[in-house]
Amino acid sequence: MNGLRGIGRNGLGAPILLLLMMSMMVLPLPPFALDMLFTFNISLALVVLLATIYSKRPLDFAVFPTVLLITTLMRLALNIASTRVVLLRGHTGTDAAGRVIEAFGDFVIGGNYTVGFVVFMILVIINFVVVTKGAGRVSEVSARFTLDAMPGKQMAIDADLNAGIINQEEARARREEIAREADFYGAMDGASKFVRGDAVAGLLILVINILGGLAIGTLQHDMTVSEAARVFVLLTIGDGLVAQIPALLLSTAAAIMVTRVSSAQDMGSQIVRQIFDNPRTLAVTAGVIGLIGIIPGMPNLPFLLVALSGATAAWFMARRRHEAEEEAAAVPAPPAEEPVRELGWEDVGQVDVVGLEVGYRLIPMVDKSQDGRLLSRIRGVRKKLSRELGFLIPAVHIRDNLDLPPTSYRITLHGATVAQAEVQPERELAINPGTVFGQLEGVTTRDPVFGLEAVWIAPEQHEQAQALGYTVVDAGTVIATHLSQVLQQHAHELLGFDEVQKLLERLGERHPKLVEDLVPKVVSLPVLVRVLQNLLREQVPIRDMRTIVEVVAEHAPRSQDPGVLTAQVRIALGRIIVEQINGLEPELPVITLDGMLEQLLQKSLQAVGESGGAIEPGLAARILDSIRQLKQQQDNAGQPTVLLVADNLREFLARFIGQSVPGIHVLGFSELPQDKQLRIVATLGGGQELPQGG
Repeated sequence: MNGLRGIGRNGLGAPILLLLMMSMMVLPLPPFALDMLFTFNISLALVVLLATIYSKRPLDFAVFPTVLLITTLMRLALNIASTRVVLLRGHTGTDAAGRVIEAFGDFVIGGNYTVGFVVFMILVIINFVVVTKGAGRVSEVSARFTLDAMPGKQMAIDADLNAGIINQEEARARREEIAREADFYGAMDGASKFVRGDAVAGLLILVINILGGLAIGTLQHDMTVSEAARVFVLLTIGDGLVAQIPALLLSTAAAIMVTRVSSAQDMGSQIVRQIFDNPRTLAVTAGVIGLIGIIPGMPNLPFLLVALSGATAAWFMARRRHEAEEEAAAVPAPPAEEPVRELGWEDVGQVDVVGLEVGYRLIPMVDKSQDGRLLSRIRGVRKKLSRELGFLIPAVHIRDNLDLPPTSYRITLHGATVAQAEVQPERELAINPGTVFGQLEGVTTRDPVFGLEAVWIAPEQHEQAQALGYTVVDAGTVIATHLSQVLQQHAHELLGFDEVQKLLERLGERHPKLVEDLVPKVVSLPVLVRVLQNLLREQVPIRDMRTIVEVVAEHAPRSQDPGVLTAQVRIALGRIIVEQINGLEPELPVITLDGMLEQLLQKSLQAVGESGGAIEPGLAARILDSIRQLKQQQDNAGQPTVLLVADNLREFLARFIGQSVPGIHVLGFSELPQDKQLRIVATLGGGQELPQGG
């Protein structure tokens, strides 16, 4: 046994078996070897049949199609070997091809080759017409329906995975099982053709052997026709029966395999439980058989014996069921389960820093198994923003949300919704940048990122839309771009104590002296976090941590006010700020304040202190209206909108204007590089009728 296992582990079993089958086809075998091989063939067929019956699921015997092919080839090889012996030595007697063939030809059919031929034909008809044909049809239907059901099963697994019912390992195991099931039924569909072909081959071999035996006996060995028929036909039919009985067993095994369903029990247990579970079935059957048995002229004894046996079995089953019900009623109800443990902090869910919730129709976009590419795009967005802003953007936690419309998505920060929109996963979004040359057929909408007019179009219209001047993107790009914009606008909310501490540790690796005495001796960590958040709030990157820390370390001994420290850092980062606004252009277009308006704002700021500021509502409305008009002019000219003000007004105006008119850059005079040329494009308040009260 250990030797056989070693051969199987080394992968030598199949090659050795194939070599043996080739040898049987080519080399003459002695009668004793034929007896052993025929006995082994019958035993192997019984083993396969019982393994099929006792397997709980078809996939538990997934190698069955291969076993079916190998046993079919071995049986055909035995037919060739036995045919050679029968035709060469049949004239010597009925034991020329071994005791097994002789026993089947003499004992099983009583030595009458006519009876043997009829029995053989009945076996072939049962195997070919009934069992094999039905199993083949079931195999075809099972293979087709299994393949058709694969997408639905995959979606169910993805839904369970996204809902948290199963983990990644369980999902992977389920997908592998679905693939194995499809492969199995596809292989069974093909293997059933081998069984059917084997039945036809057995019939043809029988006819050929009978004709060949009669010819050899009468022409070569001078036997009479009746004597040659008695010997060769008897041996041929015995050979056919020896091969046909294992073939019928394997055909039955194939039919059982494709007609059964997966269950936690083997087939024998399923049959007993599902057929004989109800005693009423046996009782009614016994009554009907008993009525037939008392009819005059019928074989009364067999019918009455079967009826009595069925009634007795039904009585015992009913009694056993009644006792089981009484025992179940006598058992007291189990006490209510005590809580396993007390509620702990681990039961409190953590809020994701950044979250993306999608409707169920958008799930394939974030599923790797369905070629979802949105995950890689989101990683690209995080990588790009991390490099631009100067700190690591937190991971985006993606989950499905059945409360959302099917094609909607929602972006959350710290558990709160900051953006929500809808996309069409099967279509592409054609955005109108304002310079298109025609109209497109589709679903009109607005770009969720910039609010531009757009149309959802079919993928076939991609080239047409580009030719008309539209910017065409797919649904995944829309979501990734929207997420990028939200993260950039709310970058200051993503930077916390842990991120700042990590930035200081990385800076300390290169400049240890600069960092070692900074926190908490020079400045506290909360103040430094606030300074960095102030910079990010106004879209100023914090990549240059060395400059930021040096400025904070220089001015922190005189002031711990985050606003003051932020202003000093902005002056030091002025070149980066201006370059981010206007690139490398030598000239910066700016909007300045009218002298009277600036004095009015200075007085308003001084009235409530430098940390605050209040503007009369009418004046505030006029200022905002003017800013909007100027921004529109700059946008039409393709230039940034920069408001240049006094240093002490910068923070107040940036906060006031930024809340109502996003996209305005408010700079102080000290933040401008000395070599930067200015071009005044407008004066805010100049020549306008502004209220003179504050």
